[in-house]
Amino acid sequence: MTWDHIIENGSIVTPENTYTADIYIKDGKIFSISKEKLEGEAKERTNANGLYVLPGLIDTHIHSRDGGSTYKEDFYHSTQAAAAGGITTVFEMPNTNPPVSNVENFDKQLKNLGSKAHVDFAMWGICLGDLNLNDIKDLNKCGVIGFKYFWGYAVDKNNYRLIYDYKEGMKDVIPPSDDGGVYRMLEEVAKTEKTFAIHAENSDLINHLTTEMKKTGKNDYETVLAGRPSLAEEMTIQAGIAMAKKTGTRLHILHVSSAEGTETIKKAQEEGYPITAETCPHYLFLTNEDYEKIGPSMKVYPLVKYKEDQERIWQGIREGTFSFVCSDHAPHTEEEKQGDLWTVPAGMCGVESLAPLMLNSVSEGKISLQQLVSLLSTNPAKQYGIFPQKGALQVGSDADITIVDMDKQMVIKKENLHSKSKVTAFDGFEIKGIPVMTIVRGTIVMKDGEIITEPLGKLIKSK
Repeated sequence: MTWDHIIENGSIVTPENTYTADIYIKDGKIFSISKEKLEGEAKERTNANGLYVLPGLIDTHIHSRDGGSTYKEDFYHSTQAAAAGGITTVFEMPNTNPPVSNVENFDKQLKNLGSKAHVDFAMWGICLGDLNLNDIKDLNKCGVIGFKYFWGYAVDKNNYRLIYDYKEGMKDVIPPSDDGGVYRMLEEVAKTEKTFAIHAENSDLINHLTTEMKKTGKNDYETVLAGRPSLAEEMTIQAGIAMAKKTGTRLHILHVSSAEGTETIKKAQEEGYPITAETCPHYLFLTNEDYEKIGPSMKVYPLVKYKEDQERIWQGIREGTFSFVCSDHAPHTEEEKQGDLWTVPAGMCGVESLAPLMLNSVSEGKISLQQLVSLLSTNPAKQYGIFPQKGALQVGSDADITIVDMDKQMVIKKENLHSKSKVTAFDGFEIKGIPVMTIVRGTIVMKDGEIITEPLGKLIKSK
């Protein structure tokens, strides 16, 4: 037997345990995991002595701006950034130009992304209410990983781009869907048995409070936060859960930012409903108190909130309220992120720093390495129907592997990021625990922080 790649002497980490063994790879798949040496030559060997071998990490929530605003980011750079950060699979969000709203646009986007991907990828479909209600069934057949609805956002009539700060009377704009429209979307997605994921913010409340706060003439973080409070998230989560109970839809709450939101989700889960949720590093590692030092680069939607919110989210991580952690990678340029806090866009780089930040939380004792594997690999793979092809170190699984050095330290520096735009709130953060090798279907894509292959990523579909 000639093996394509053997990973030797590493500590293999699963959600259940950690053990030492060798991984034998053939034709992009894991052929064997053995504590005893198997016979045969190897085209490539990796000595992982002293290192931890994890199932390839997954980021379920990235915005690569491709097509559309590729001056900020594109899929070539975002997937390089993913690989540099130890990520082997990404899920690309659908609010592109054109949006992934029908079969024709799905095919265009697949062709666009396929030649640029340094890691494997899945594609979300978008829900635009009556505009594409009849396209949901066919999008499901195409293989979208799930469906996303930007609750409360309006849509540009000309290009179907989302409008985040809708005001009544805007020209050439389709207003946000009413509750009946949302309910119809939930009904339609329920037929596919796939996830209906929501950006949970109540636009009516936000518009009212923002108008009131702007009258004060202030633009500090506390005032902006008062215009976009936890209540806006809580109300939308409550509405989504109520509708999901009636429709039987698999509801997923994106980027949860508040204690109230966390508690609402936990209660629904305890009642037996299949409600799932995610959160992001900015809510785990930042609070309102950090704005004075970091500035507008930490503006995201939903906004980063208070210490008590952060603490409740961490509790939700430990108790299993959150299925996984993802980046919500959404780059803007340095120039765009400067200026008045009310008007600078929300979003920043995140895919490259996701795993290092979470590994640092392992070093600090907040979670175990086994829990990290669940949060960044196994749980998302299971939830989206790609396990055990992804998210597992098992015979027959894709040989997607992230090797980490838990003793290695670094400082996150924005100039070292692989994204086109390099705005991050985590510039200067000290990290202990670093991905040192990213392997996609048996091929080393990243080694010691450097991308060493051309694009090789493939589309992944749920079963």
